[in-house]
Amino acid sequence: MNISVVIPLLNEKESLQELHDWIVNVMQSNHFSYEIIFIDDGSTDGSWEKINQLSKSNDHVKGIRFLKNFGKSQALHAGFEKAQGDVIITMDADLQDNPEEIPELYDMIINDNYDMVSGWKKKRYDSVLSKNLPSKLFNWAARKTSGVKLNDFNCGLKAYHINVTKNIDVNGEMHRYIPVLAKNAGFSNIGEKVVKHQARKYGETKFGMDRFINGFLDLITIWFLSRFGRRPMHLFGALGVVMLTIGFAFALYLGIDKVFFNPTGRLITQRPQFYIALTTMIIGTQFFVAGFLGEIILRTKQDKKRYLIKEKINL
Repeated sequence: MNISVVIPLLNEKESLQELHDWIVNVMQSNHFSYEIIFIDDGSTDGSWEKINQLSKSNDHVKGIRFLKNFGKSQALHAGFEKAQGDVIITMDADLQDNPEEIPELYDMIINDNYDMVSGWKKKRYDSVLSKNLPSKLFNWAARKTSGVKLNDFNCGLKAYHINVTKNIDVNGEMHRYIPVLAKNAGFSNIGEKVVKHQARKYGETKFGMDRFINGFLDLITIWFLSRFGRRPMHLFGALGVVMLTIGFAFALYLGIDKVFFNPTGRLITQRPQFYIALTTMIIGTQFFVAGFLGEIILRTKQDKKRYLIKEKINL
């Protein structure tokens, strides 16, 4: 199979027929063998019934329905797990991503040997204050922190070689950082393509300003996992050494001063340096414990199911 199109969605019933027809037209005109996998992330507007209708008229349509809303990352994880195409294309279901981009994305993966290609919505039709400016700030921070030189981490239109999707673990809210996850897994040939962005035709956006706050928090997480995810003791141990060194230095100073220079002066417990020494040594010990626990958890980690599937179609 040439292409698997993975489409996570939440309450996008009105756009599904048009999106399906558009994708099918692109696939047939380019003679691709394909599958379209819709992942219904807990929709309540009849989206699943529409996916059922599409699957009856087109054997290439497959569907996964979650028991409730688990989030886009979990939806992509489920789609990646079932996808069989040589190239996996992800796109949103709101018609803002253009299926006409698929052939060139496919060509960049197969003929130009990219591991993944991320879309760049250079010209956007979103609100400047609510989306454009926060998105630019977010992308700048992501580039600086991760070292992946992409202009648009958040674009839903991306293409992956199947080896990438089968070897990365998309969890939590990490769908924004799949290029970073790919890089950390060893897939360094990551490209970018300017894609057309279209104004939303039906419904309303499912994302608010909170996604950017969560995005920056996730950015800190991905930075930590990238640098110390496989060796947490290197971070916590280093912090522990610094704190313990400060604590022992103050304790040594207090001891020498009390014994040799001021034996009849104030008690050690009456001096502020004593509490600095005590506090830093306690914190240093806690950092070491955190590092040891991180190493233990890392070695005993087990993969757990992060979503519950209610129904499937053709899978």
